[in-house]
Amino acid sequence: MADKDAKKDMESGGWKNFIYNPETGQFMGRTASSWGLMIRPKVGSTLEIVYNKSDAKSYEKYVAALDGFLKPYDDLLQAQKNIICRPGEYLAQPDELLEKKACQFNRTLLGECSGSYNRSFGYNEGKPCVLVKMNRIIGLEAGAGNKPTLNCTSKKEPYVDMQYFGSFDKMYYPYYGKKAQVNYSQPLIAVKILLGTNDTNRDLMIECKVTGTNLKNNDDRDRFLGRVAFRVYVSE
Repeated sequence: MADKDAKKDMESGGWKNFIYNPETGQFMGRTASSWGLMIRPKVGSTLEIVYNKSDAKSYEKYVAALDGFLKPYDDLLQAQKNIICRPGEYLAQPDELLEKKACQFNRTLLGECSGSYNRSFGYNEGKPCVLVKMNRIIGLEAGAGNKPTLNCTSKKEPYVDMQYFGSFDKMYYPYYGKKAQVNYSQPLIAVKILLGTNDTNRDLMIECKVTGTNLKNNDDRDRFLGRVAFRVYVSE
């Protein structure tokens, strides 16, 4: 009987409500505020960056992954397919506009983590760059009026300094989906991990959290809620 009732619910719209429930704002059973962060480079199935800064072969996979990921962000490509937008304003577009515009996110915005100034993205210095992005959520005005910010810290003392480039500016939201916004370029924040001489040859756990009015990051029951943690081990 229960199976029949469940089947009836699915046929009457239950499945559609699971995909997107307009009453709760949930997508696939989760609200927009419960989606997490992702990092690049991600090589293999584990979230870790382990290499010897004196051995270029040990970190070339990370450099190649970052460079490949950033190819679509090259300034010339962005100028060809996307528009210059006004920072601090959401790019809301009318429903009747079938092909939505997207704002430029130029690779050079990532400064020392763009690969333009240091082709090794800081890995040769023992100061590796990591790119952080938010999952794409259709219709989400990230920050609910305020620009989302990112903060990364080492989880144990001594704490490691970080340098940030890029932005989750409001102009990159809302996202309208792959079909409507074909050329959408996901905003990025690059974090340069400024390892000191005492930070090499030891395990570091780095956690990054996004902060925004409608972006939660403090639910211990969900470790992917607005945050991401990864291991860094740099030897020399």
